[in-house]
Amino acid sequence: MKVNDEMNEQNENLNELLLTPENARKILEEKESEEQIQTTETTEITENTDNITERFSSIEDDIFRNIDSNGSAVKKKNSRFVEVLLVVLACITTLSITAASVYCIVSDISESNIHQIANGRPDNFILNVSGKPHNVENFVDENGRYTVEGLADVVRPQIVEIYTYTDKNSDVITGSGSGIVISDNGYIVTNTHVLDGMEKHIVKTHDGKTYEAQITGRDAKTDIAVIKIEAVGLIPAQFGNSDEVIQGESVVVVGNPAGLTGSITDGIVSGLNRKIKTDTTGFEMNCIQTNAAISPGNSGGALVNMYGQVIGITSSKYATTTTEGLGFAITINEAKPIIEELISQGYVSGRVRIGITFYTAYADYMNVMFKEEFGFDIPKELENTLWIDDISKDCDISNTELKKNDFIVSVDGVKVSDYDTLEQAIRGKKGGDTVKAKCARVSDDGKVSYFDIEFRLMTDTSGDY
Repeated sequence: MKVNDEMNEQNENLNELLLTPENARKILEEKESEEQIQTTETTEITENTDNITERFSSIEDDIFRNIDSNGSAVKKKNSRFVEVLLVVLACITTLSITAASVYCIVSDISESNIHQIANGRPDNFILNVSGKPHNVENFVDENGRYTVEGLADVVRPQIVEIYTYTDKNSDVITGSGSGIVISDNGYIVTNTHVLDGMEKHIVKTHDGKTYEAQITGRDAKTDIAVIKIEAVGLIPAQFGNSDEVIQGESVVVVGNPAGLTGSITDGIVSGLNRKIKTDTTGFEMNCIQTNAAISPGNSGGALVNMYGQVIGITSSKYATTTTEGLGFAITINEAKPIIEELISQGYVSGRVRIGITFYTAYADYMNVMFKEEFGFDIPKELENTLWIDDISKDCDISNTELKKNDFIVSVDGVKVSDYDTLEQAIRGKKGGDTVKAKCARVSDDGKVSYFDIEFRLMTDTSGDY
């Protein structure tokens, strides 16, 4: 009975095991202690059985001696007694052996389960995977507002991959970017910097087809360009009124960062009417600020509202590399007239050229170069002016007395020191308009002399800035 009780207690302990590996280790230690006790008790039972056997053997010898001395009557009585004792002895021995065997079997099973839990490696573990519930693919609500899944499904076919090559005969990809399909017959808008300096441009559409693209028009000043592929049946994007964008509304960026086709990132409109300059030309554009990730491969991709409308063109040139979660997209309303003119005439009207290349004469920046050229520092009075490096021969300014290494101090009375101030000085001017400039020249002995020039602005159809 004692063995059975211990077996029941052992089963109860096993039922409590479906816990943690830590509890399992504790129970394993307890089981080892119990095994030692059980082994001791089994040994005691065996020793008791041997003692009983010896005692019965002694009793049996006494009985047979009594039979010899007392006769047959006593023999019958004692013989019956011996039979009963032998049966009892056999039962006790059988019970002892059975109890020991059952204990060993259960102990082995228990120890195996305990070790599995303690080691954290259960046998035949199966991870159940379920399918989606039915009727959940409702990607758009009654107001036409999409879920992110819905937007991905609708907008991705409207975005293309652009791969660029420095050599027209090469198959080695030099760069990549994104583009937005704006017509079903192959017009695509992208960023100018994606195309610049490249000889070949390959477009890959959503269906996996590839086309060689030709540049329809480009405008480096705004970083907007339009290309054309010979394709029909493309799915053009739907464009939204960016003036209706609300700060805080949800948006999604769709593009191909690092060549990862059709990638999407989501976020919100963090800010509106951000006047952001490109990191190459310094020209300022009206942008939408978002925390949706915009990587270099996203350049030329789309900023989309939750109604599937493109409200901005993403550009890494308007992004910041110093602050995480700060990206910008050119508003569609700002890009719209540029796109239309690039398609209709190949350039943006109203762009003018002066025809000069210059350095900004900041004393702490350009003074080293100036000193290497002339042997002395830039005169204090010419700090923060334009130091002329080159003059284009096809522009009217080349017909004036301005020369390389001269300085322009002001244009039409506006002091100029960099691209921004020069842009302000000629803002509103068009090709053919005449402007005046105050200039300065430094002689070999360091003396400064001033002179005025007058020249015509040139219409700029190059797309350069």
